[in-house]
Amino acid sequence: MSAPGYQSPNQPPYPMPQPGGYSMPPYPVGGYGEPGLAPPAGFHMGYGQGPDQPIMYQPSPVSPPQHPGQVPMPAYGGPVAPPASGPVAAPVAAPVAVPVGVPPGLEYLTQIDQVLIHQKVELLEAFIGFETNNQYEIKNSMGQKIYKAKEKNDCCTRNCCGSLRSFDMKIKDNMDREVIRLIRPFRCATCWCPCCLQEMEVQAPPGTTIGYVSQDWHPCYPKFSIQGPNRETVMKLEGPCLACNCCGDVNFELRGKDGGKPIGRISKQWSGLLKEVFTDADNFGIQFPLDMDVKMKAVLMGACFLIDFIFFEKVGDTNQRNTVFS
Repeated sequence: MSAPGYQSPNQPPYPMPQPGGYSMPPYPVGGYGEPGLAPPAGFHMGYGQGPDQPIMYQPSPVSPPQHPGQVPMPAYGGPVAPPASGPVAAPVAAPVAVPVGVPPGLEYLTQIDQVLIHQKVELLEAFIGFETNNQYEIKNSMGQKIYKAKEKNDCCTRNCCGSLRSFDMKIKDNMDREVIRLIRPFRCATCWCPCCLQEMEVQAPPGTTIGYVSQDWHPCYPKFSIQGPNRETVMKLEGPCLACNCCGDVNFELRGKDGGKPIGRISKQWSGLLKEVFTDADNFGIQFPLDMDVKMKAVLMGACFLIDFIFFEKVGDTNQRNTVFS
């Protein structure tokens, strides 16, 4: 299944067969993380995690749980195995199925078609306007934290260069292992300089480039190219002429490299009047096809952070940008 509203030709029939012989209805459509939503496809419920608990594992084949000392049940009508005379050995765990070509730590992204990115509120920044390193939590549609991200640069760069500042951003899993690194160089702020527009490099694992996010020149609309490791354009991202989320969401539509119908989107979500006015802590949602290359899913996460800094970052008394001109 692809992102809500974007059907995938590979969508399985209802109900969805699951390993182990049971079935469950497909992941329901709509919204970002409503409490009633079911887990993403392939999500194993045997871990007992609540909505606010982090994901501490990567996907593996789903099988009925067995405990040390537990004798496997015989097939229906088959002979009953005699009890073991000695200690019963624990069952051998099935090997973890790691998809080919998936960078380490990104296996979970193969099972989901949307992520939520929530920026943490920094009290020092909110009260005295002193710019600190941005920090984010990356969650699945159930609100479970799967990654965390933190900007890394120096105090002078943050407070003098504002939203145009260069930075490295480390994205770590819940075991504090760095799985993605984002690198943003210092670039120009206006579309009058098309030779020096915004850009971000995405590495996974750190040191291995998997793609780029590059701003395309346009006099009115914010446009970006989602590129592969050799800078070949894979997808296009286009936002509205006025990127202002006054009491509503701002959507950046994701399309193929030749245009056509949207296949996903990055949405800046309205966070409420008080939070929008007094802080620059933003909430984003990213939707993409379920069967998209996991590396491109990671690059789209980098595109979301770049959009946040370009259009929705406020530093001190400086207002945030609303267009490609400002």
